[in-house]
Amino acid sequence: MRDASRMEPPALRRLLAVACALGLTACAHQAAAPVVRERVVLPATLTPADTGAAAPAPAAGAPPSLTMPREWQHHNGEDYDDLFERMRAGFAFDEVSEPSIETQLAWFKNNPDYLERVFQRGQRYMYHIITEVERRGMPTEFALLPVVESAYEPFAYSVSRAAGLWQFIPGTGVRYGLKQTWWYDGRRDVVESTRAALDYLQALHDEFNGDWLLAIAAYNGVERAIAYNASVGRPTDFWHLNLPAETRAYVPKLLAMKRLMAEPERYGLEFAPIPNEPYFAVIETESQIDLKIAAQLAGTSYDELVALNPGYNRWATDPAGPHRMLVPIDYADAFESALQTLAPEDRVRYTVHEVGKRETLAMIAKRYGTSAAVLAKVNDLPGGRVAAGQSLKIPEISGSLPDKVMIAAARVDRPETDTGRKQRQIVYRVRAGETLSSIARRNNIPVSTLARLNNLGTGDSLVKGQRLVIKASSRRYRDEGVVSGRRVLYTVRRGDTIYSISRQFQVSIAQLKTWNGINERHQIKAGRRLVMYVDSNRQQG
Repeated sequence: MRDASRMEPPALRRLLAVACALGLTACAHQAAAPVVRERVVLPATLTPADTGAAAPAPAAGAPPSLTMPREWQHHNGEDYDDLFERMRAGFAFDEVSEPSIETQLAWFKNNPDYLERVFQRGQRYMYHIITEVERRGMPTEFALLPVVESAYEPFAYSVSRAAGLWQFIPGTGVRYGLKQTWWYDGRRDVVESTRAALDYLQALHDEFNGDWLLAIAAYNGVERAIAYNASVGRPTDFWHLNLPAETRAYVPKLLAMKRLMAEPERYGLEFAPIPNEPYFAVIETESQIDLKIAAQLAGTSYDELVALNPGYNRWATDPAGPHRMLVPIDYADAFESALQTLAPEDRVRYTVHEVGKRETLAMIAKRYGTSAAVLAKVNDLPGGRVAAGQSLKIPEISGSLPDKVMIAAARVDRPETDTGRKQRQIVYRVRAGETLSSIARRNNIPVSTLARLNNLGTGDSLVKGQRLVIKASSRRYRDEGVVSGRRVLYTVRRGDTIYSISRQFQVSIAQLKTWNGINERHQIKAGRRLVMYVDSNRQQG
C-alpha cells in the first residue's frame, strides 16, 4: 500500500480536481511530489512517465479539456460498500425516450445469464475503471461502456482488428500511446487501455462541444454521418444520424444498460454486490518475467494472472517493458516479497543450444517443442537463418499457453488473417436423400475432406436444406484453422448470440457460421454445441 502520509485526503483530491477543471490558477502552483519507488495499489494510475511510454496524442491535436459541468462533480466513492451502488451514484446522463433503447433494454432484461457472465468477468476491472472515471469528473456510465464494447472480455477481438476491453483498432491505439509489439499489446492492458480510452472520450467530448452521446457514438465512428447531416442542414445529434445497424445500436445499448443498472429491481433483476475495494495491485518487476513463474511466486492461479495481465502476447512479459504485473490484492505482498528473492536468471529460463551442421531453425524448434517464429524472435533472427556453431537461446516454457493467449499471439504473427476479407467459396444446399458420400462424389472431393470442412463425421446424416462448404480458397481454410487448428467445443447458453460468441472467442461470425453450418438468420439454441478452431501450430510457446 502507499504510505498514507504521502497521500492527499480524498476530499482534498476532489477539491483540487474540481479547481483544476474550473481553471483556477492555484493548480499551476502546486508543488511536484517527489518520485518514490513503491508498490502502487490501484486506484492510482500509471502515467506514461511511469511506464516509459510516449505521451498520448489527443484526437484534435491538443490535450483534452478536463472541464466538466458542475453537476458531474462526484460523490465520495469510499462511502459505498457495493461497487454497483457507487457507480449508480455517479450516473449523469439524461433520460432519453427512444424505441431503440427499449429494444435493447428488453434484450438485456430477458438475458440475465449473459449479464451474470459479463459482470463476473468485469468485477476484476470495474473498481479501477470507476475510480479513473471519477478522478476525471466523467459520468460513471462510462464504466458500462466495456459491457457494450467487449462484454468485459479483455481478449475480445473484432474482425476490424479492434482489441481489448475498450476495442481499440491498431492505429488509434498507437495514437493514444498504446504500445503494440510481438511481446505485448497495450490495447489489452487493463490500466493502459483504460487511460487511453478515457483520454480519447474526453477529446471527443471537446470536439463535439460537450455532447457526450456524440462523443460516445464517435468512439464507434460517426464522423461521416455528422458531416453529411451538417452539409444538408439536418440535425446532427445522435438520434438524427443515418448509421449502420451496429453503430446505430451502440448508444442505445449503453443507455439501456444504464437504465437497467439504475433500477434493476424494476426489471425483475438483482445483481450480487461487488466489494467497493481494489481487486488488484500493480507490482514493479524491474525486468522480464515468465507469467507462470510469477503466478507461482504470488500463490495465485495462472489463469487469474493472465486475466489481470491480458496485454502480454506470450509466456513472459515484454523484455523492453512495461515491467509490472497486476496481481490480486490479497496476493500482492507475497508476490512482492518473493520477487525480491528471485535471481534474475530464474525469472525467465533459457536453454542454450549449439546449432549443428545442416540444422535449420524449424528442426531445432521441433526438437524443443516450440516454433521457428519464437526462436527467431528470441534470438533476433529476422531472416530465420542459423549457422553451424551458433548458440541459440531456447525458452524453457512451463506448460502450454491458454487458448486466448495463443490466439493473440497468432494474430500478431499473422496479421493478414485479421482483415476480415471475404474469400470466395462454394456453398452447397443439401437435397432430400443426399449423404456426405454422394455429395463428395458429385463434387469430386474426398468425403473425409468434406466432413472436416463442415465439422462433421464421415458417417453423419444430413437434413434437407443444410448448407455445406464445398470449396474455398486454401488461404481461407488456413486462416480459419480448418486444416491445422485445435478443435474447441462450446455449449450455447441462454442469452448467447452468434455475435456474442464470436466476440468471446475472437473468431469471426463468418467462421462460426461456416464451421457449424449456421444459416444467415443466426439461429442457435441453448444447449447446442458449437465448434471453433484454434490455430496453435504457429505458437507452441
